[in-house]
Amino acid sequence: MEPKVSVGILWNEKISFALNTNYLCQGEIVSSENSAQLKDNQILWNGLLYKELLFEPQNDDASFTLKDVVIGINFHWERKEDQQFQGALKLIVENDMITAINLIKVEDYLTSVISSEMSATASLELLKAHAVISRSWLLAQIEKNKEIVAKNENYSTFTETENEIIRWYDREDHTNYDVCADDHCQRYQGITRASTNIGIVKQAIAETRGQVLMSESKICDARFSKCCGGVFEEFQNCWEDTKFSYLVKRRDNESPLDIPDLTQENESVKWIQTNPPAYCNTQDKKILGQVLNNYDQETVNFYRWQVSYSQEELSELVRKRSGIDFGIIEELIPIQRGTSGRLVKLKIIGSKKTLIIGKELEIRRILSTSHLYSSAFIVNRKDRTFILSGAGWGHGVGLCQIGAAVMGEKGYKYDKILLHYYIDATINELY
Repeated sequence: MEPKVSVGILWNEKISFALNTNYLCQGEIVSSENSAQLKDNQILWNGLLYKELLFEPQNDDASFTLKDVVIGINFHWERKEDQQFQGALKLIVENDMITAINLIKVEDYLTSVISSEMSATASLELLKAHAVISRSWLLAQIEKNKEIVAKNENYSTFTETENEIIRWYDREDHTNYDVCADDHCQRYQGITRASTNIGIVKQAIAETRGQVLMSESKICDARFSKCCGGVFEEFQNCWEDTKFSYLVKRRDNESPLDIPDLTQENESVKWIQTNPPAYCNTQDKKILGQVLNNYDQETVNFYRWQVSYSQEELSELVRKRSGIDFGIIEELIPIQRGTSGRLVKLKIIGSKKTLIIGKELEIRRILSTSHLYSSAFIVNRKDRTFILSGAGWGHGVGLCQIGAAVMGEKGYKYDKILLHYYIDATINELY
């Protein structure tokens, strides 16, 4: 039986929304423009206070619109837009805010995710591959959360000592719903992104209905990112120290085992300074247009990229982003690299403080006003300028969206694309 998913969309003290058709709430039929406001740690709606509210659709094509949804949270293209959703709307109070949650069937959720994560102009095989991994990732996260709750574990996503702060970001900070709607989980924008090409997205989902990736009798935690930079990263270098047999280092080309040891600093330097062939090493606008939405295309160079900061800019940026006063930053020293050359640990030496930070997303977060494209970078210093030269876009674990788009264009079927990125996994039909 097809499961449902709860998706956290928006957090605010006041939430404005429109019910585009009839919904049932508190035993009454409601529609049209509405707003809910936080008051005395409850939800004020229609003059009364509630602990939570559930608006249930009265027909299959019912939809609601949430106003001023923030997309691209903390990324360089962050913006607000009105978004339309199918399914039910639930409002709860958490962290002194009202949270808007969408309750929706998994396959309907996937229609939106595939349309949001990539252009509907993508090849059918790429869309089918993405449907399987998005479904797998979602159901694996729900199972993982159930296990954590059942074990009553104190799940932690960081370790801190006097000399280092190691933090990773995963979806476990969501306790009142399954996943969020932003890139932190999977980009989900309701039916806002539905286009004239939605037919091919629906076809891809229908043709893979209920299919998931499995390994060792468990649903695969099927991670994906925009561009691996030529070599896949391994899971434990980005998140908790769990090694998955299907998320291991491979070259993103026809010779997957031909890999330099990028955990070695000298090999990483050579790798990042060159432009080796890979599926994801493409400038083909037709292919990039399949994966990158308009605002993603604001990013031009991602297979190999460069940013530079003056010493003053870098010192102020790190202070602001980390909340730690290092003083004037004197050096950035690589301490540990993963299988794709991504930094797992970086030592920041300042005039006031020296500290090792990690993992990859924390490094990217601290060294940029939004997120650095990846943590696979080398540092060169010229006088008072730090030049960061890097590879790839995102964490590099699992499916590389741009590489997979190229494989789709080359005629690879979706199962071959999937098994290139998820080693020795199987594709099973769950429902």
